[in-house]
Parts: sequence; structure tokens; C-alpha cells
Amino acid sequence: MLDAGHELNANREYKDRLFKFIFGNPENKKWTLSLYNAVNGSSYTNPEDIKITTLKDVIYMNMRNDVSFLIANTMNFYESQSTYNPNMPMRYLIYAGMVYSAYVNDDEHDINMYSTRQQKFPVPKLACFYNGKKETEDVTIQYLRDAFPDNLPENMEPDIFIRVKMININYGKNRELLNACLPLRDYSLFIHEIREILAKNKDMTMDRAIGLAIDKLPKDSLIKPFLSEHKAEVTRMCITEYDEYKTMEKFKREGREEGREEGREEGRKEGREEGEARLSSLLKTLMEQGRNEDVQRVLVDKEFREQMYKKYDLPEM
Repeated sequence: MLDAGHELNANREYKDRLFKFIFGNPENKKWTLSLYNAVNGSSYTNPEDIKITTLKDVIYMNMRNDVSFLIANTMNFYESQSTYNPNMPMRYLIYAGMVYSAYVNDDEHDINMYSTRQQKFPVPKLACFYNGKKETEDVTIQYLRDAFPDNLPENMEPDIFIRVKMININYGKNRELLNACLPLRDYSLFIHEIREILAKNKDMTMDRAIGLAIDKLPKDSLIKPFLSEHKAEVTRMCITEYDEYKTMEKFKREGREEGREEGREEGRKEGREEGEARLSSLLKTLMEQGRNEDVQRVLVDKEFREQMYKKYDLPEM
């Protein structure tokens, strides 16, 4: 079992790279096409119709998009998340801006942004594939407007509208969708098997669990040969993600303890609960933004913690 005390990397580029390795790989366009058809109810048959547009070596605020691709006049953005994140609309706003910028500057499309004629662009389609432990509906729609302050004046309605379809792909959820895309079904089953094996065998190494999970996939699994062939890379990706998850859980526990200590200084039970909730909210915000070094500093530097409370408008409760 991996040590839950491993330090977080400052760069979160690892995030769910296994999903990208499977569905954003130019060698596996047939699987990307299958996923697109399942999500959109379409029936395209030529994988070469897909043009991968995922940005390479571009990281903004420690974020990198998993998969984006162009097909049938749609620009598709697919992200996989193993922790629930309500900030996907804002993240997609950032991703889409960078991808469309690259699209506009590609001479192949002959786009003149200063033209007096209306220029045409592919329609953006945003989906987030969620396989975390937080219970969610099969499909949840997240809106960018939810990120803005409540009770805005009528004349302050936001001028940018974004919605993201968050699809729960935990094994047993969204059966119709998963059966419509067998690579996605097998990916869901693979992650499920790893979790089950580790839960039942506390001392088992991740490497061994991954090997057993691959073996347990059905013989006709489309991704099983691919995972077996690239087992070393798959193992590295899974270990990195698992290490991050365990470390984040450790920070949450430490945050709860620190919050209780803040409350104890006030000398009442309500203060302990409020201090815990306040710090938990701050840690969650920092982790969602990938500010891993600040997460660690908040736990040990009270003055810095107070600065962060003010920055994120988390007053004493």
C-alpha cells in the first residue's frame, strides 16, 4: 500500500491521465469515436473524421485539459474527474479559450477575426466523466452562473453562459451509456476492480492490484490488450492518482484537526465545529485550484491561513 504521507507535486498534470491515455490517444481514435457516439446518440463510423485538438505542454494554473477533439462541426471537451468538482464550467471556459485560440490561428481554417462577415466556428460540447466516491445523479448539469455571486442586480446578469454535463461513470451507473461505449464500460469496470481489490487487501501493492484488475476484465474487453501492453505506464498513472487522492485525504484530516483547535481556543463546541467547517472550505478551494503548496502552508502557518480566509471571503463563523 502506498504511503498516505507522500508529498503533493506542485504540478497536477497527472490528473486522470489514464482516461486521456485511452480516449485522447491518436492511436485509439476508434474508442474516442465510440465515446462521442454514445454521449451524443450519433452513429459516425470513420475514426479518421476525428481531429485531436488537446493542447500539448500548455498548463494554466496547474490545470490541463484531458481530451478535446473536432468532429462534425463540434469542438468536444472531455474531462475525467475522480473527485467531485463544481468548478468545471470555469475550467472549461479557460480550456475552450485556449483551444479556440489555437483553432483561429491555424491557417487551415482561414479565419479573420476582424472581418465584417460573421465567421463560423465549431459548436463547443462539454462533458465531464465522474468516477469519484461522492454519490451523484447519473447526469448532473453544472452552470457557470453558479460560480457568480448570488442576488445580482437585474442589470448584472452574466454575459457568458456555459453548462457542463457531468456524467457519473462509476460501475453500475449510466448502464445504457456505458453499454453504448464498450471501452468506457471497461474503463469503468477496471477502476472499480482496482478499488475493490485494494479495499479487500489492505497490504496489497498498487502494481499487483492493477495486474489483477486487468486479468479480471472480460476476455472480449476492448481495452484489456491495450492495458496489458502498456501495463507499466498504466501503473504509473494509477499510482500517481492514488497517491494524490490519499494525500488529499490526509490534508482533509489535518484540516479538521486544525479547525477543531481553532474552535477550542474559543472554548465551545459550536466554535470547534465552525472552525472545522471554515478550514475545510478553505482547503477544498485551494485543492480545487491546484494550489498544493498553499494547502500545506495553510496547515502550519496561522498568519498565512488568516490571509487566505480573507482572500476567499471566509469570515469567522
